Amino acid sequence: MAGKFLLKKFADIDLGDSFFDSLKADYPGNENSTGFIEWFNKKANNGSTALVFEDEVGVGAFVVLKDEYEEIILQEGRLPNIKRIKISTFRIAERFRRQRIGEGAIGLLLWKWQRSDSEEIYVTVFDKHKTLISQFERFGFKNVGKNPNGENVLIKSRKNIDFSDPYKAFPFIKSNFDYAGYVIVDDNYHDTMFAYSELANTTSLQSKISSSVSNGLSKIYVGKASEIKHKVGEPVLVYRKYTQGTGKKYKSCITSYCVVTDVIQAKANGRCLMSFETLKSRIGNKSVFHEAELLRQYDEFRNLTIIEMLYYGYFGAGNNVNLNWLDNNGCWITVEQYPTDIRLTEKQFRKILTEGNVDVSNVIID
Repeated sequence: MAGKFLLKKFADIDLGDSFFDSLKADYPGNENSTGFIEWFNKKANNGSTALVFEDEVGVGAFVVLKDEYEEIILQEGRLPNIKRIKISTFRIAERFRRQRIGEGAIGLLLWKWQRSDSEEIYVTVFDKHKTLISQFERFGFKNVGKNPNGENVLIKSRKNIDFSDPYKAFPFIKSNFDYAGYVIVDDNYHDTMFAYSELANTTSLQSKISSSVSNGLSKIYVGKASEIKHKVGEPVLVYRKYTQGTGKKYKSCITSYCVVTDVIQAKANGRCLMSFETLKSRIGNKSVFHEAELLRQYDEFRNLTIIEMLYYGYFGAGNNVNLNWLDNNGCWITVEQYPTDIRLTEKQFRKILTEGNVDVSNVIID
């Protein structure tokens, strides 16, 4: 299975793949909309591209964006012409359901929207696609009505970000938070767990972890702390711990940032605070560890903490912030505390993001 979405030209995509049968059926063409086949061929002729996820079977996911500056006509009224990104096509193959590819795709689209100057992003979805509607609503899209074709119009606006939930706020972080922190991930897990946090001048390690872990935005961190210092809604920086030899000070680095979505103290001082079955249910398919390894940790660790995070952004190759910089700039003081216990101020968090070449003003907002 491919590790992540790739940008492909329409002309290089096989329209005859059975993946597209449902789209052809949903959009045969009428007085309100162009048929899918006609639309696809037009895109192929003008050199357009799409985000595609493929495996040995064929196309598994297909996502297309369109820049717009026009009215949105609804069955009851219309929305003014402002700059928007339209998700003109969003489809995941049945065989990839529960692999969290849809979640990852929404993340890619919202990252692209974040980097644009468009005020809104929207998608149209028929009633029958209930799971897809709920996915978009989970990420803060609001249903504003139906278009003349009978599709629900779901919109997310920069001017109305819901910070009550990290999923709804994604990919924006509310300013004036109390603290930020670190999570430490060994390199052999990091490189597939955080698929878009690429490295420069460092060999990327591919670990044998579930595809659902690398595809999805929500990630699980397992630790041994006696208590959890993080809280839901708090931003955290992902520290890739170099374990392959010498040079830790320059090869261990911050690659990305997340927001905490759940915290679980499963064991404390040798006392089980929940059953393993309950813990397994809470974690689902978001952990890098297989069930047998999780059970071993549950049985052997005196303390067991779980932090669920949403993958909010990444620095990218050449921009990662190494341990040497963190140490020299007062962001890694570990004389008396373990790194995951470090409490960073908002000012320090902003400083690290800036060093990672992130436009902080477009990430942390009021």
